[in-house]
Amino acid sequence: MKDIEIRRTPGIGEQLSLKRAWEMMKDMNVPTLPITDGEGYLTGLITTQDITTSYMDVYDNYILSRAQTQYKNILDTLDGTLLFGDAEACFTEGKVMVGSANPEIMEEYIKDHDLVIMGNRYEAQICALEANAGCIVVAGAPKISRTIVKMVSERNCTLITTPYDTYTTARLINQSMPIRFFMRHNRLTTFETEEFVEGVRDIMSKERHRYFPILDENSKYVGMISRRNLLNMRKKQLILVDHNEKTQAADGIDGADILEIIDHHRIGSLETISPVFFRNQPVGCTATIIYQMYQEQGVEMPAKIAGLLCSAILSDTLMYRSPTCTPLDQIAAEALAEKAGIRTEDHARAMFQAGSDFGSKTPAEICYQDFKVFSQNDIDFGVGQISAMTQEELDQVKEILLPYLSEVLKEKKISMVFVMLTNIIDETTYLICDGENADTLMEQAYRTQKEHDAYVLERVVSRKKQLIPVLMTALQEFSA
Repeated sequence: MKDIEIRRTPGIGEQLSLKRAWEMMKDMNVPTLPITDGEGYLTGLITTQDITTSYMDVYDNYILSRAQTQYKNILDTLDGTLLFGDAEACFTEGKVMVGSANPEIMEEYIKDHDLVIMGNRYEAQICALEANAGCIVVAGAPKISRTIVKMVSERNCTLITTPYDTYTTARLINQSMPIRFFMRHNRLTTFETEEFVEGVRDIMSKERHRYFPILDENSKYVGMISRRNLLNMRKKQLILVDHNEKTQAADGIDGADILEIIDHHRIGSLETISPVFFRNQPVGCTATIIYQMYQEQGVEMPAKIAGLLCSAILSDTLMYRSPTCTPLDQIAAEALAEKAGIRTEDHARAMFQAGSDFGSKTPAEICYQDFKVFSQNDIDFGVGQISAMTQEELDQVKEILLPYLSEVLKEKKISMVFVMLTNIIDETTYLICDGENADTLMEQAYRTQKEHDAYVLERVVSRKKQLIPVLMTALQEFSA
């Protein structure tokens, strides 16, 4: 979702008045406003429908106090002037009434804490104060007598004047209520920036709303989207590097435009909508191809990039020991090492030793550090590879991973899992596996038997060249 256009409608506070919310909607031309707290978390939504409903529904005259309306909202809505009182305080008790009758009749209706709207009638104002009104709103922008102001302060009554006439004041005052009283806050349909568009589109099609809030990875409000945003979305544009199979690609690959593929593996089953630039060379590492592209384009390479590319070649070729290593890989690695200011042998040993530090890693971190999923004859299987300098390190990893393989099958939803534990110095792989028919497949592929929970594959160090092709062939025969 973060890849589509998100409307950055600002969040508003829940104390904002209906009038201000309506004006903001008109100014921004939006039908929905998000309501957020002081830390940016979404607390609710207010829509034009909610506001129009608040105008059209018939409420009793206690609605203003039930909504806990702040006096500053009343002042703002009525363009009023506060002559006495606290603008931050709320009208929390009593009803709203219009004091248009004579004082004798008003005395029967005004109760403690009521808000009374009236004209500039001295006797009526005295009557309201003696009846313990909580707030008096005087219409017509009159000049209030000193006696009234003194009585107001003595009785701690809020006094407001407004330029509007009594009818207009009574009509407008409900617009001062806070949106908190009308907002939607239960069962809000929200989406996160990391959600995939396909799932969001399905949910949107079942909802009546036009706009939906987007939250970030911390569940804080980001912005709003509409169905139109999804219709007009621009697809993510990708260049696939070091893979060309759908099972190894990023999630959501079906909704992206693939522009190029740069790889050194077998050509898989990935399909593109239109022709793309496809560069596939039989070298030991894709970083070698990237190095060639820098050279071909005459682009100056930073030392840090050179170091990273050199590290990739040394890793993929197991320091030139892998049968996949070509002279091009070695030439590229040595040139990159010179650019990065490193010695390949020292750097490779340090890198492999660092990669063999398994003590601080979880089984998942160890297993998935170099893990790929393949498919053959509708059978999905995963292959991981862990390389180390000593047999002791590999034995330690084997004890950690053996009980975890069953979890890999569930997490990746695959039929079989294989993990290569490769001794770089001895150029030998100890393969552990799990899944239905995994042992049968290994025995058929390599004509060997398991030794102490692992298959010993001498001179086998390359997943790409020495394991995957053999497993693929065995799977074809097995399926037949």
